[in-house]
Amino acid sequence: MGLLTIGAFAKASRLSPKALRLYDELGLLAPARVDPVTGYRLYAPEQLDQARLVAWLRRIGMPLARIQYVCTLEAGPAAREVRAYWAAVEADTAARRDLATFLIDHLTWKDPLMTATAKPLGIRYAALSDTGLVRESNQDTAYAGSRLLAVADGFGSAGAPASAAAVDALKRLETESIPAGDLLNVLEDAVEQAGRAVRGVAGAGAWPKGAGTTLTAMLWTGSHLALVHIGDSRVYLLRDGELFQITHDHTLVQSMIDEGRLTPEEAASHPQRSLLVRGLGEGADGTPELRLQDALSGDRYLLCSDGLSTVAPTEEIRRVLTESGEPDRAVRELIALANESGGPDNVSCVVADVVEPRQCTYRNVEAI
Repeated sequence: MGLLTIGAFAKASRLSPKALRLYDELGLLAPARVDPVTGYRLYAPEQLDQARLVAWLRRIGMPLARIQYVCTLEAGPAAREVRAYWAAVEADTAARRDLATFLIDHLTWKDPLMTATAKPLGIRYAALSDTGLVRESNQDTAYAGSRLLAVADGFGSAGAPASAAAVDALKRLETESIPAGDLLNVLEDAVEQAGRAVRGVAGAGAWPKGAGTTLTAMLWTGSHLALVHIGDSRVYLLRDGELFQITHDHTLVQSMIDEGRLTPEEAASHPQRSLLVRGLGEGADGTPELRLQDALSGDRYLLCSDGLSTVAPTEEIRRVLTESGEPDRAVRELIALANESGGPDNVSCVVADVVEPRQCTYRNVEAI
């Protein structure tokens, strides 16, 4: 079979002549021959498989530069690359779905204080931070108040003041009256202020070499908890005996898991498992994860730095939260759990129970 004209090849490959000319210019799919007189592009029949692959990859939205790379690979590595790309697409879709859910909740949410039928709830809480058994100083900050719960894990030369500055920037939310319709804007403004505060104390060093911090906080609104999350500190929800992680780690290894390049088991021992892709600091991506969490009486929330989550098995965390009783006892037992596992890092915990208003008690446990 002889060479095909660009029209015939376009029809056979289901790519338009315009697309074929573009792919030729990009070096993605060069014709087998160009007529020196007419300039017509001619294609070999054996190029159809590659052309069809390009067409399929374009249909799933793969960028041309990545398609060009895939086309240089053997079948096995090419399949793995497509799998990794699609896993990343699904992770991005999930993140946008979460944001859409937040926006829907935000736009339809009514202030419980303005709704006669709403049943007000309260929280009782405790916070505790510990240096651990290996580190010389504590760069974590843990805070719990009547409306604000927060954990920040500082790093770098000014990690301790960075984490403290981030949490301090949110404390004004404790006393401000926030209309339901302004909640999203208020949270975004608070995170921006926290970022400026961190950069102010961290100096000129560029993140991640300089100082910075994670920031994970929840703002109590009466029947909802509004979540702000940046970094690898975590929030867990214990509901009806089941433990759910409701934040997503902003780390390199988690992004590799999302892309299908790494399994969770491989991530646990990866040498770069603590490398952040989001944080507060000079030059950092400080884009927050935002969410409204419906609160039910009997819920228990845990905010913790990675000093707990990286060393304590999830089932052990669930056991302590289930069996420990009051929040102040729970935070002490969780700190002990981390230290029994070697205590290689600073560890901070905030535990908050959603209760009927008459059951509310507020207690902060002093740092060890």
